[in-house]
Amino acid sequence: MNFSKEPYLKVTDFSVSGEQFELLIDEDLQLLKTYPPPAISDLPNYYESDDYISHTDSKRSLFEKVYHFIKRKAIRDKVSLIDYWSGEKGSVLDIGSGTGDFLAEAKLQKWKAVGMEPSEKAKSLAKRKGICIIDTYAELEDNYFDVITMWHVLEHVPDLDFQIKELKRLIKPDGVIFIAVPNYKSYDARHYGKFWAAYDVPRHLWHFSKTTMQKLFAQENLKLVKVLPMWFDSFYVSLLSEKYKTGKMNPWKAFWIGLTSNLKGKKSLEYSSHIYIFKNS
Repeated sequence: MNFSKEPYLKVTDFSVSGEQFELLIDEDLQLLKTYPPPAISDLPNYYESDDYISHTDSKRSLFEKVYHFIKRKAIRDKVSLIDYWSGEKGSVLDIGSGTGDFLAEAKLQKWKAVGMEPSEKAKSLAKRKGICIIDTYAELEDNYFDVITMWHVLEHVPDLDFQIKELKRLIKPDGVIFIAVPNYKSYDARHYGKFWAAYDVPRHLWHFSKTTMQKLFAQENLKLVKVLPMWFDSFYVSLLSEKYKTGKMNPWKAFWIGLTSNLKGKKSLEYSSHIYIFKNS
């Protein structure tokens, strides 16, 4: 990787620390990285917030209630997606499994479900739902899983090369990998600029484009076979972006920007977030 010395953008951590970070770009990969990255030992501190919604089942506010309502539908859609692409139910590994809701639904639908999750709080909630959570990749056999998923997790991993190599090692020869990540080339990203909530520095260490995903995974002979939009993400991200930009949620304006992003995405094929589907080759 060859990153620029001059920042592509300067972005603030609006949700926890208030610190400012730079985004540097690798022009060939069209990949952005957060600079300076936090020390590995310091990373957990940036997740210490009651508002870090993916690590909680809380429904304290209307925003959280709406989030979890949409999340339930998204989970069912994700399980239907892996059913469709895998052909038959087998073993699924969800990396960054959070509170275990996706795996709980997959298990209900007769998948053999395994999760990995670094957050002790989220891991505890997942285990209460009967989910098997493992701690290290060393516990997993080569070519074991029919499906591996990372739902908005790849942007959090410190070592991209290692992560993609492990995906290659763990997936069966005919297995399928599903990766969901934000897209910094979407309309809502361009509209909000440094206030775009999906930059989420420094928790998001990397920021992806379609070019990034195709080139990085091709290095491990993982073939990109489909890119799907995540329609709801533009609304959720726009709502948070409005809060960061103006201090208020501004739900109607956020809805309009989210809708506009999706409509423009129909033409440009650049949505707020994408699901990338890879097959082992």
